[in-house]
Amino acid sequence: MNLPPMVTPRAFARLAEINAGGPGPALRVAVLGGGCSGFQYDIRMDEPAAEDLVLEGEGQRVVVDPVSLPFLAGARIDWSDELIGARFTIDNPNASSSCGCGTSFSI
Repeated sequence: MNLPPMVTPRAFARLAEINAGGPGPALRVAVLGGGCSGFQYDIRMDEPAAEDLVLEGEGQRVVVDPVSLPFLAGARIDWSDELIGARFTIDNPNASSSCGCGTSFSI
């Protein structure tokens, strides 16, 4: 059985800031074909679809579509705020390699 992705409290807190503390659009995390390593992450604000896995915390939602779910099994979705930039990050145990920018990976 595959474990669903996990969202850190820091990621939910940043999502709450984006949505001004109220329930706003969800953060969609998806995997698409392409990128320099074969697959790439698509991270955006979106409304949940009926078939999505919905992860909830701090009154916020992160959604993953059923096609992307196997690629994100056991992954950790976090918020990183560093000198080089701030962004949602994914630590994916299924990825065998990733590109320098961290948005594409291979399995």
